[in-house]
Amino acid sequence: MMKRIVIHRAGGYEELKLEEAEGLRAEAGQVVVSVKATGVNYADVAVRWGLYESARQMVGWPITPGFEFSGVVRSCGAGVRKFGPGQKVLGVSLFNAYASEVAVPEHQLYTLPEGMSFEEGAAFPAVFMTAYHALFQNVITRPGMKALIHSAAGGVGSSLVQLCRISGIESIGVVGASHKVEAVRGLGCDHVIDKSKEDLWKKVEAYAPEGVDLAFDANGVETLKQSYRHLAPCGKLVSYGAHTMLPKSGGKVNWPRLVLAYLRTPRFNPLHMTSENKSLITFNLSFLFGRRDLFTEAMGALLAWYEAGKLVLPQIKSFPLSQVGEAHLALESGMTIGKLVLIPEQT
Repeated sequence: MMKRIVIHRAGGYEELKLEEAEGLRAEAGQVVVSVKATGVNYADVAVRWGLYESARQMVGWPITPGFEFSGVVRSCGAGVRKFGPGQKVLGVSLFNAYASEVAVPEHQLYTLPEGMSFEEGAAFPAVFMTAYHALFQNVITRPGMKALIHSAAGGVGSSLVQLCRISGIESIGVVGASHKVEAVRGLGCDHVIDKSKEDLWKKVEAYAPEGVDLAFDANGVETLKQSYRHLAPCGKLVSYGAHTMLPKSGGKVNWPRLVLAYLRTPRFNPLHMTSENKSLITFNLSFLFGRRDLFTEAMGALLAWYEAGKLVLPQIKSFPLSQVGEAHLALESGMTIGKLVLIPEQT
């Protein structure tokens, strides 16, 4: 038997049900992994709220969240060549990773690097792949660029800080609380703005008087307009989330507030953007699982950088799988640094 978290309908933490199910069998081309750790992402919270579009389109209810995991190969289906039972791996999945077992196609698995713990393995793929895709597969980077990175202490934000350092891009990281400043600075961020104490946009203007070349924004309505306004000519605003539209406490969506935030979200006119010589780029990584070429490129580069000592894993806090509600509560609060992971109770 396996254990997994199942959501039967949209709602609060009470909808995260720990259930038992029959153990998985590997089909042709698949690998079944005994999960040792699972990464928690804000997308999982949006799945619980019923707001994550790919979950609605591809799965519906009930659904088991989870996009990344690490563990030990339990069994392999016909045709699998790269992996065998007992091998330590990390991988990505299109949902289903909040469980003690997961089955994925062989090409979505990678050997766990020497010295990387299971918790670190589960915290690695989603945030670093999101950052890599945002920075290298959507824009052309050049040394000397300036990048504004919102939520720089979070999983994706801290990954972007490091990838900017590797690329010779000057980084301006934004955090929402003072206790996050040193963590971001320690990753090599050139300038850190604590918006709880400092005027965010005045500081951006001080660090980038001519504007930033890149702005990475997962906040949505709260900062999108000003992020775009502070782009330099030929600048790119990369939007990959809308956290400020959603609650930070209580676990349930405030629908009137959400609708109001939606109506306040800036609209970008391509005719005006042409004259301003600025661009808007958006993406959702869960809709890219069919692009095996992009995933292979990203993970190949990222794992090589990790093994060369160029990437540092984010701070990690672990929760038992049965306490997934507490993990969601912590993530929604906006007060966490780095990544949260779930540890399945082994059966």
